[in-house]
Amino acid sequence: MTLRASTDLVDRKGGDHETTWLLGHTERLSFGKLWKHKGDLFVKTVIHVPCKHLETRGERATCRAHGFQGRTPAAPPRQPQPRRVGGDRFRLVSQGRLVEETLRKPIPRPRGLPVVDGGNPCATAPCRTADHSRGAACCRDLQIEIMCDVSWSRQEALIRSRKSPYLCKVQRDNDESVEVEVISACDYLREDAISCSLHGRKRPDRRQAKPDLCRRWPVPTEDETLHPGCVFYLPAAGSGV
Repeated sequence: MTLRASTDLVDRKGGDHETTWLLGHTERLSFGKLWKHKGDLFVKTVIHVPCKHLETRGERATCRAHGFQGRTPAAPPRQPQPRRVGGDRFRLVSQGRLVEETLRKPIPRPRGLPVVDGGNPCATAPCRTADHSRGAACCRDLQIEIMCDVSWSRQEALIRSRKSPYLCKVQRDNDESVEVEVISACDYLREDAISCSLHGRKRPDRRQAKPDLCRRWPVPTEDETLHPGCVFYLPAAGSGV
């Protein structure tokens, strides 16, 4: 598939942040070539989500839509695409290219009085994604835009036949693309699967390394659905929840 990675290339900072955020989610997305076209940035992507009609039992597989049977197909090979290279080395997007850079944390200045650190409220939140995985749900659940012309009926059918909830909520708002929701964890997460390894680091040009999208807590709105158990969820008045 081809994804629209950024529409913000006029603002170099915004485009780098937007694309670094997207290309961090490597659990079920394999990213390839990046290229620019008319102010947008696109990326070739393989989405590793099986067909919803595939049923496997040991070495046997059945298509529940057409009744075909055979040996369970082997998973296609995947090339590693680490974003944390080791130590202070990371891979992130700069000026429309995936590059490897050293991102060190600034040395904290001594303070006259201790300052209370509020900590990360998401660290202990009982949030979960639709596959019931617990913790850091916002770092594993994302919406992507797949370039799929309204006339590409076969490609759209392939998209709509993926296994839910790993790829779901397919919506078409225009003739050139569809939006979908994907569960694919971010590789910038540390081993605890909650802490962000980019937090507090800066790029060589002194910009924040952590994408802007990840630098604010979720803000509940009428248009935003928060994950179950999110600490920022505020029940509606009178709901009794």
